[in-house]
Amino acid sequence: MPAIDYRGRQAVEISNGVLSLIVTVEGGHIASVRHSAADVNPLWTPEWPTIEPSRFDAAVHTQFGAGAESRLLAGIFGHNLCLDLFGGPSGDEAAAGLGVHGESSVARYDIAATAADALTQTATFPGAGLAFRRDIWLVGDAAVVRETVTNLSPCDRPSAWTQHVSLGAPFVEPGATRFRVSATRSKVYEGDFGGEDAAQVAGAEFDWPLCPSHDGGSIDLRVYPGSARSAGYTAHLMDPAREQSFFTAWHPGFRLAFGYVWRRADFPWLGRWEENRSRQLPPWNGREITCGMEFGVSPMPESRRQMIERGSLFGVPGYRWLPAGRAVAVEYQLFARPADAPMESAAWDGGRVV
Repeated sequence: MPAIDYRGRQAVEISNGVLSLIVTVEGGHIASVRHSAADVNPLWTPEWPTIEPSRFDAAVHTQFGAGAESRLLAGIFGHNLCLDLFGGPSGDEAAAGLGVHGESSVARYDIAATAADALTQTATFPGAGLAFRRDIWLVGDAAVVRETVTNLSPCDRPSAWTQHVSLGAPFVEPGATRFRVSATRSKVYEGDFGGEDAAQVAGAEFDWPLCPSHDGGSIDLRVYPGSARSAGYTAHLMDPAREQSFFTAWHPGFRLAFGYVWRRADFPWLGRWEENRSRQLPPWNGREITCGMEFGVSPMPESRRQMIERGSLFGVPGYRWLPAGRAVAVEYQLFARPADAPMESAAWDGGRVV
């Protein structure tokens, strides 16, 4: 199946008549997921026009800012893979050309539609010494995603591996969109994340969903805030009593539930990133409404050194070892379906999300 044009980008689309899914060739982002009964893509589409990451030139494309994240932001859509790095590079890594969230978010992928409702995407990340394969196939109102990572190095490698799923407007609406997560112990990002727009108490530990706020109260993270501007990041440990973890999001106007299900043993953490018209610099320009529901092996977005030095949080490791010369595989599911109320839980029974 040839590549399609999706908002000026090369992409591949698959569909089974109920669900359609689009993946970009460059960046490998899952850019769109649509259910036939709802006219909305829950995933984040930036207000700014994107370009192929391979075209990005810092001297020319100043509209994307002037930092280590600019190449990523030039081409970003909804669900991007953060493999080997979840967060910003060190100064030396940035000087060597590594950007925020690493190679996987800006690489070119070979994508082949193996059927009308299935595709395979592959890439090699030479800096990390990793080979990557993602298989996606549609089953009713769900997509099954299997990722295989092969460590090409003769050395065991400590690695980040996060599914940076970002939901966006109009599905994310201040004061309206509802979230449910199989979370337990939680912690606010320790540093400054949002400046004056961050109502969360930096470094505070709490139990999902009530996050301590600067006014002495708490913020219910199950509801996207209705304020004019807000920002923040919280890390959440998935419930160790559950074999499967999940998050669901629901919009009352679209009457649509959207979410992901995964094995807790594969991805024990979920990061909730909130950007509600807070960032004023290009390309954000105070316009973006998005909510990241980022499940992976690491609790916080941080440099490689910080990830290793942190080691763990709440007694649970904050990275994954990739054994020398071997392949590691994970599988997860995403879904979209009409719903009259938030989905309080979600699980994969082998053939559908229940």
